[in-house]
Amino acid sequence: MGIPLKQAVTVGKYMMAQRLRRRKRYPLVLMLEPLYRCNLACAGCGKIQHPEETLQRTLTPEQCFAAAEECGAPVVSIAGGEPLIHPKMGEIVEGLLGRGKIVYLCTNGILLQKKLDLFRPDDGFSLNVHLDGDERHHDASVQRPGVYRTAIEAIRAAKARGFRVTVNCTVFNGHPPEDLHRFFDEMTALGVDGIMTSPGYAYERAPDQAHFLVRDQTRALFRALLAPAAARGWKFNHSPLYLDFLQGKVDYRCTPWGSPNYGIFGWQRPCYLFSEGGYAKTFRELMETTDWDKYGYGNHPRCESCMMHCGYEPSAVDDSMASVGNVVRSIRSVF
Repeated sequence: MGIPLKQAVTVGKYMMAQRLRRRKRYPLVLMLEPLYRCNLACAGCGKIQHPEETLQRTLTPEQCFAAAEECGAPVVSIAGGEPLIHPKMGEIVEGLLGRGKIVYLCTNGILLQKKLDLFRPDDGFSLNVHLDGDERHHDASVQRPGVYRTAIEAIRAAKARGFRVTVNCTVFNGHPPEDLHRFFDEMTALGVDGIMTSPGYAYERAPDQAHFLVRDQTRALFRALLAPAAARGWKFNHSPLYLDFLQGKVDYRCTPWGSPNYGIFGWQRPCYLFSEGGYAKTFRELMETTDWDKYGYGNHPRCESCMMHCGYEPSAVDDSMASVGNVVRSIRSVF
């Protein structure tokens, strides 16, 4: 697996503390969205389909730090929009690292090579580049030719300067497993430190609604996709139990509180993916006043096809400490 040792130790200690306190619900990853604005208009994305006045808004560094402290999650994933458009992204990343957080900066890679001087390599910091498969698939997904090659050059530049780089590959219906196998091989040869992969979520605002996967399709695709993984040396930046879930080998309930979302409107209910429940002003309000039983598979129509990592990776990570066998398997996956 591609999970770094520092992250595994930090998250493991944090989870042990939550279990000792007998906390039923706790966050693992803060999904931080300092802005919705982006320099792409991807067919499967609903985050940037907002009015212009919304796209002009940003969080201040102080708001980002306050959210991280209030939430307490050990990991912060900075998403958007495109975070590198934010004029103070270097300050935000440095401030989160200084507060002991494991930080993932999610980017489409277009601005990455120009912005590398804003950051410093750190074993708690990862540049997470969004690539939806090989050049043909990715450029079609983002609806602009040349983006894949720009991102690859940025990855090479970042690796040459000592940064930890992962890639995030969203999978859609009609993406042949053999094409993804070649893509994973290419990323491994490029030297990326981990691959994140997940089925796309059917954002209500997304222009392309035809290529989102339903559950049976997701399980069939990921069984074909992950069958040869052990022999090919791919490093996935996931709990091995989440990969089992994607293949239908184990079933989990969604734990949306495991990846709470904070953005320009506040704490989003119920999760990073949709905001039917509106927004809470504080993290405590989000946790204590959200009717969590309304959501998840079998409870809400917007959740029926979702198998996204933001809802189910926390479930898998929690299960990794449920038995001695799961603990051993998780430790082995790190090494």
